[in-house]
Amino acid sequence: MGFLAGRKALIVGLATERSIAWGIAQALHREGAELAFTYQNERLGERVIELAARVGSPLVLPLDVGRDAEIEAAFSRIGSDWGGLDVVVHSVAYAPREALAGGFVEATTRDAFAVAHDISSYSLTALVRAALPLMQGRPGAFLTLTYLGAVRSIPSYNVMGLAKASLEANVRFLAADLGPRGIRVNAISAGPIKTLAAAGIAGMRKMLHHVEQVAPMRRNVTIDDVGNAAAFLCSDLAAGITGEVLYVDSGYSHVGMAFPE
Repeated sequence: MGFLAGRKALIVGLATERSIAWGIAQALHREGAELAFTYQNERLGERVIELAARVGSPLVLPLDVGRDAEIEAAFSRIGSDWGGLDVVVHSVAYAPREALAGGFVEATTRDAFAVAHDISSYSLTALVRAALPLMQGRPGAFLTLTYLGAVRSIPSYNVMGLAKASLEANVRFLAADLGPRGIRVNAISAGPIKTLAAAGIAGMRKMLHHVEQVAPMRRNVTIDDVGNAAAFLCSDLAAGITGEVLYVDSGYSHVGMAFPE
């Protein structure tokens, strides 16, 4: 029996089988969790339904995190079908493509700033607000995904770095607020992975090559690496951990200087 047996987990942000969210879903499923998924739009819906079927999940719901009515409807359905909820995985981030290329100043408009923060950071708070009634009396866990660009400048990451910094602060404030209720909130800062979302960041191939050369483990991480760490953070094995950002990046974030071999 897995260490998440009997837990009910919602995965928000799955797009393809290369998504970090898919690595997390597979790990949670392996450890016994019952899963539900959301999809942003009809274009992604069929793909998410197909992936959900692979882990035995019939509960797949439309959810655009930028629309409060859709958030309310999704959690109402989860309440009706499950009666409660133990885990929410927030794997959502967005900034306009033109904001993720070139210099920071020239690429960052007021609209891009607002959209990036709304979808990438506020959406976590919105999901927490909707999920709380379903977590009453349960040792709930929220998990989100961030990146080194929240605390270091990364070429072309631009306004997304600011949004991820906001997300990490969000984790800390949520953890402090929800801790007395026995609910934990954590984040994983994964190393670069070639996902659909990452495809919009200029220089991703160079980034992957650089990390592979200088990270202590001399390799990039995989969605399975992140999934295993996520399963731990969502379980009672991590019952004493909240408000943390766990780096899963082959040690790259701890390197001050390294010379390619």
